[in-house]
Amino acid sequence: MNQLTKLVEAALFSAAHPLSLADLLALEPGVNTSELQEAVDALRAHYDDDDHAFELVDAADGFQLLTRRQYAEAIQQARMVSRPRKLSAAALETLAIIAYRQPVGRAEIEEIRGVAADGVLRSLQERDFIDVSGRGEGLGRPLLYGTTPRFLQMLGLTDVSELPRLDQLSVALRPLGMEPMPVPVSRVEEGMEPDEVEIAPVEEGSPES
Repeated sequence: MNQLTKLVEAALFSAAHPLSLADLLALEPGVNTSELQEAVDALRAHYDDDDHAFELVDAADGFQLLTRRQYAEAIQQARMVSRPRKLSAAALETLAIIAYRQPVGRAEIEEIRGVAADGVLRSLQERDFIDVSGRGEGLGRPLLYGTTPRFLQMLGLTDVSELPRLDQLSVALRPLGMEPMPVPVSRVEEGMEPDEVEIAPVEEGSPES
């Protein structure tokens, strides 16, 4: 393992969130993105070939070290990581609407859910799952909302295009309970583990939503 690969490993181990190639450029003057990508690929192969308990994954336009899924349940049961508070049903519904209809305004969200959305939108913004992505063309040019890299990180995705199609889902988002999410290797920042929600694919023979 060369020096650059070791630097990348140290940065990923220390970070509480995914790091992009642009972030990693700061590690060493004169290094280019091709060299960094080679270092990332070498590190990924090293963990896979030696069967480490963690892996290097693509997440939210960057890279992150996560425990392998088969060890996540034991870690969760041993309560070795702090868990952030769960999202409410209202927050999950709102987040699903935004994820699949973004950019979307508050009025459309409220029309779909049938209740006011101000408080839920504020909470989701505070937790960095959504943010304002622009303004609509209607009266008053209302704010439009979209998901953030933090949302992608929570679900282990690199882009919203990787979300399951609506006709493949039985439930858009559900409380995590059946399968634990992998845990970030870093413990630098508390509360940065993936939240207790996951995308739920349709099982064969189940009705579509």
